[in-house]
Amino acid sequence: MDREHIDVAATLLPGFAGTVLPDWLAERLRHGLAGVCLFGPNIVEPAQLRRLTDAIREANPRALIAIDEEGGDVTRLHYASGSPYPGNAVLGRIDDETTTRQVATAVAAELARAGCNLDFAPSIDVNSNPANPVIGVRSFGAPPELVAQHGVWWIEGLQPGGVAACAKHFPGHGDTAEDSHLALPTVDVDEATLEARELVPFEAAIRAGVAAIMTSHIMLPQLEPDHPATMSSTILQQLLRTRLGFDGLIVSDALDMAGASAAIGMAEAAVRALSAGVDLLCLGTNTAAEQLDEIEAAVRSAIAVGRLSAERVSDAATRTLALADRYPVLPAAEDGTSPAGEVVDLDRVRESFTVDVPAEVLAAYARPGAIVRLEATVNIAVGTAPWGPFADHDAWPDVPVIGVPIDDAAPLSDDERTRLLEAVSRAAGGRAVLVIGKSNDRYPRARAVIDALRADSPDTLVVDMGWPSPDSSTADIATFGASRLVGRALIALLTAHTPKENRG
Repeated sequence: MDREHIDVAATLLPGFAGTVLPDWLAERLRHGLAGVCLFGPNIVEPAQLRRLTDAIREANPRALIAIDEEGGDVTRLHYASGSPYPGNAVLGRIDDETTTRQVATAVAAELARAGCNLDFAPSIDVNSNPANPVIGVRSFGAPPELVAQHGVWWIEGLQPGGVAACAKHFPGHGDTAEDSHLALPTVDVDEATLEARELVPFEAAIRAGVAAIMTSHIMLPQLEPDHPATMSSTILQQLLRTRLGFDGLIVSDALDMAGASAAIGMAEAAVRALSAGVDLLCLGTNTAAEQLDEIEAAVRSAIAVGRLSAERVSDAATRTLALADRYPVLPAAEDGTSPAGEVVDLDRVRESFTVDVPAEVLAAYARPGAIVRLEATVNIAVGTAPWGPFADHDAWPDVPVIGVPIDDAAPLSDDERTRLLEAVSRAAGGRAVLVIGKSNDRYPRARAVIDALRADSPDTLVVDMGWPSPDSSTADIATFGASRLVGRALIALLTAHTPKENRG
């Protein structure tokens, strides 16, 4: 196999379907594939995950085994159960160095034990647009300096544990109104605004020695009118490399996202990203062997016709292998168990909530008559991991849960309103009604459902487990996260003033 073929392979990071390493992917790894990105469906339990990562490493001892473990709503290690960590927005609201470092250290211990050496975290996007559909509670907050500080603490907690951190999504995804998994968002701000807001956390992360930075599939027309950040040498070479002085690994966000490849295809996206300065191409979930063939052929063809230099690809491969050598996978622990636990006390999490009702009122909701669960389409980054109190099946035994889809843009009709109120009334039997959703303000139907329930029953309490609008009138309680830990803290809040004998 020639040098060029090896270099191209060393820039590719596919995902795959299943819980065991496919033979075709093992063969690719033996021939120098950079590594593998793992997702929630690849993971069943800790011992299985370690067998999988051992198989990857057996095929390629220098493989990067990457994962999106943000320690909150976006979790892969706890995809089946919900995360035992609070998430970035809650950490930002607690605003304690020790707490943020402890979470990152615990995540590093879990990942190292699982055999992963590259974590696509932390998300250091400044959540300047609270209606952002893809960042939200994944951000530490809206003040750039707060995001920067917690990003540094996270990086300094994670990397000493033997896991490379990857700060994302450069140059900042927090001011978008669209999800780059589904579209190509635009951040139409000038360079001065970008410098004062989005770039502050990335500059801090670079000073802290972050090993990698992930690009975003967003347009910044005032800096680069022609290409999204992932495919812009202006953004990656001039801004990130030269101006900010970053010398680590540049990783693309997944190229199967619409913001990257909907218009041009993954193979062309790969060529453009490498040419712009990306070193490691994250390809996304369920990559097929045929897709890898097509991408490799496109890259080599681009080199042959002079669209892409062999030196640029060689440099990318060198950076990828250097990171793998800096963060070798540690030997498996003897017991194969997970060290995860509630490293953040429930009281600390509970104190981070916004609560707009008196404490004595909450006792009525320790065991409500019915729960209305507002069900939006799953965010692709979050996936189908259990969330909030619904991650604990025994949170409210025997309390009926009524799911209400809220994505439909059509207004809530009179018939729908009547049916909903009748169903909730029958289920509640005159007792209090608890409404739980995520980022309810983003959905007109969610607001209509909430208004209808409140008008029908004064004993309706609304919980928003996402990032509410600053002027929100829909949330009585805002938790700024929906991990399993945050769900337990919500239950603890509701039961704090209730005698044990009255908790059901």
